[in-house]
Amino acid sequence: MPVSDFPRPLVPVVWIGLVAVVAVSSLQARPQAAQAGGSPARTASSPGVQVQGDTSPRGLIDTYCATCHSERLKAGGLVLQGMDPAAVGGHEPTWEKVVRKLQAGAMPPPGSRRPEPAAYQGLLGGLQAALDREAQQAPDPGRPPVHRLNRLEYANAIRDIFGLEIDGRAMLPADDSGYGFDNIADVLSFSPGLLERYLLAASKISRLVVGDPTMKPGMTTYEVGDQTLGQDDRMSELLPFGSRGGIAIRHYFPLNGEYRVKFYLQRSDVADSNMIRGHDVANLIDVRVDRRRVGLFEIGGPNAVQYFNAGQYTAEEFVPDAAAEARFVVEAGTHVIGVSLNRDVWNVEGVGVSRLPLTSEAFNRGRNTNRDSGRIEMTIQKVFVTGPFDGSRPVDGPVYRRLFICQPATAVEEDPCARRILSNVARRAYRRPASAAEVETLFNFYRAGRADGTFEAGIRTALERLLLDVNFLFRIEADPADVQPGRAYRLNEFELASRLSFFLWSSVPDDELLALAEQGRLREPTVLQQQVRRMLADSRAAVMLDSFFGQWLYLRNVATHTPDKEIFPEFDENLRAAFRQETQLFLESQFREDRPATELLTADYTFVNERLARHYGIPAVLGSHFRRVALPGDVPRRGLLGHGSVLMVTSYADRTSVVLRGKYVLQNLLGIPPPPPPPDVPALEETEVKGSLRQRMELHRRNPVCASCHNTIDPLGFALENFDGIGKYRETDGSAPVNASGALVNGSKFDGPLSFQRALVTSQHDAFLSTLTEKLVTYAVGRGVEHYDMPAIRTIVREAEAGGYRWSSLILAIAKSTPFQMRRAES
Repeated sequence: MPVSDFPRPLVPVVWIGLVAVVAVSSLQARPQAAQAGGSPARTASSPGVQVQGDTSPRGLIDTYCATCHSERLKAGGLVLQGMDPAAVGGHEPTWEKVVRKLQAGAMPPPGSRRPEPAAYQGLLGGLQAALDREAQQAPDPGRPPVHRLNRLEYANAIRDIFGLEIDGRAMLPADDSGYGFDNIADVLSFSPGLLERYLLAASKISRLVVGDPTMKPGMTTYEVGDQTLGQDDRMSELLPFGSRGGIAIRHYFPLNGEYRVKFYLQRSDVADSNMIRGHDVANLIDVRVDRRRVGLFEIGGPNAVQYFNAGQYTAEEFVPDAAAEARFVVEAGTHVIGVSLNRDVWNVEGVGVSRLPLTSEAFNRGRNTNRDSGRIEMTIQKVFVTGPFDGSRPVDGPVYRRLFICQPATAVEEDPCARRILSNVARRAYRRPASAAEVETLFNFYRAGRADGTFEAGIRTALERLLLDVNFLFRIEADPADVQPGRAYRLNEFELASRLSFFLWSSVPDDELLALAEQGRLREPTVLQQQVRRMLADSRAAVMLDSFFGQWLYLRNVATHTPDKEIFPEFDENLRAAFRQETQLFLESQFREDRPATELLTADYTFVNERLARHYGIPAVLGSHFRRVALPGDVPRRGLLGHGSVLMVTSYADRTSVVLRGKYVLQNLLGIPPPPPPPDVPALEETEVKGSLRQRMELHRRNPVCASCHNTIDPLGFALENFDGIGKYRETDGSAPVNASGALVNGSKFDGPLSFQRALVTSQHDAFLSTLTEKLVTYAVGRGVEHYDMPAIRTIVREAEAGGYRWSSLILAIAKSTPFQMRRAES
């Protein structure tokens, strides 16, 4: 429906308000001042050619830095000639670049002359202390622009305001990303096209919340997978024991009434064939709602088919999937639909055992079976949910009860009840108490809807208006009237509550946060600490696994990365799903158990099922259930850098990439991203160099311009060369043995993936923690970290040290920090 088709004066009112908000946001300039922060941190070890000389800060810069970073050479675009490290004021951006390189031990480059370790650390500590002192004199917390809710935040807000789960991906387009995340305020743009999607979403959501008995039946389609998804095992813990394949779906039923479930079985891969795969063997297909069976269908095989539906049995000569339909009555709300097949135990022909051989190539029955190696199994491709039929408003449903906190018994009671409902829901949606004028605006829309229909219709009209209000769609932090232009000020308590909830939950504050904000107590140190720990323990904090970790570590790319089937024939959708599940369970355990953040790189355990264990070569793991397994001390697959998910997304489709993997470590873990490559450099595949990958990569280092970066990038990528393009361990690459030795940017040597992971946490300890904190702060405040934030970053890391760098200590320190609790007024 185009915008012009919407009745009521809703579009111009909303459009004018949104344009005003976006216009104000676009005028907000990036700040240029310094940020208060912490104290000197430890530095990476700095092996190299160590010499003695003038050990004063100015002498060290002149001796070891100014030659390359002179006015003439300007290496890296940085000029240090004539600069005094004892006078950092006015030159904070330059000196923060120096601190970043020194902290990682990246400068001077390995092999170059370096000062003795004590002098090196003294220079780093002195620079940090001087920068921190400057920041304390003029703290600058930054000024994030007005922040539109991204798609995830919008869907979570609807869930927490109304108790309604929606599919945000179906309602709204994907958001742009900046600084590695899709919640960055200055890239969350607004357009007429997006307004139209918001209008459609508001109309649909308001109908679902209120309940519309006139709603016509609609059909939702759920894709299970194609033939690359093996359906040999139980696919979800929400499906029955003894089942295989299929899908478990969380589906929202908008009304009380009858619904129907159908399924579509995969067809033969022969062109133009409608023949069901595996039709020659009878299969039972089980349909359940909240684990209660509502349909059982026998399809295939030579015999007649029995059909069970809600307790009624019938017999027919043949029931194909087109005629199989489960009908059931259900109350409105979210319920789990399970559709699965029966699992029988059979011997692989020619093998004589009931389990497949311990090879990944032979494991996927669903795709690679034939009469010589087994049989072709029947599998489910799609599930269709249709309804409601003869629906009624769910007056006793949780969504309805959450909204309608009062029920008028007479016409006289309607207006006061409507005001009460609208004031209550506006408080949650606006993340603060709504003003009388704001409630009156919603009430006017209620009256317009009530004039044409029922009390519920009036509330529904008001909800449409609320869901298009700038105070809901945007996080607006207004400057207080008494703050001088350009000065830093503390956020009010409601703004702080919103920052906390969107940081940890990607959603609106709950009633407890709002109540503390209303009392003016949220900022109290003890209360803030209690709330951070409460929020981390809440199930809603699990959103960080996908939203923060998924973007920081590129884990979202697992769903779209497509390995070459010719090179990696053992890869299938089951392995892709196992990669995702392993890393999600691992991150969840780290987060829930409040482990030290550095354990991300060194953890001596992981989570596998039988499919993934076979791929990793881990013995004695049977079944589709994921379980925690300990990794022996000599196993190189430790921490995130041993996960198939990370190893796959840092590879090309047909081979590994030392450049992608090396850049991943530099940029995501050490915070020193390499510059973009120069133009006209041929891809590795276009060269004529043969031999091992190391020999072929020598081409990139023959050119001195390339060598300046690749001497740093390539060794970090070679450290992971024992893992192929889909994360399988190997000792050889083709016929050549893998050489995984090298050195970190600070010169620390390693001889394989295990010593590489240890070296990262020891010699690059501070660089990793600083980078992780920068990523968390970027995600928390919705803007990129600038040079003036670095003193605060150092303070956060220092405060987290007392808590062993556990996740709770890092997050609490961020919640207490200047960038999180303060904002700079417009100049």
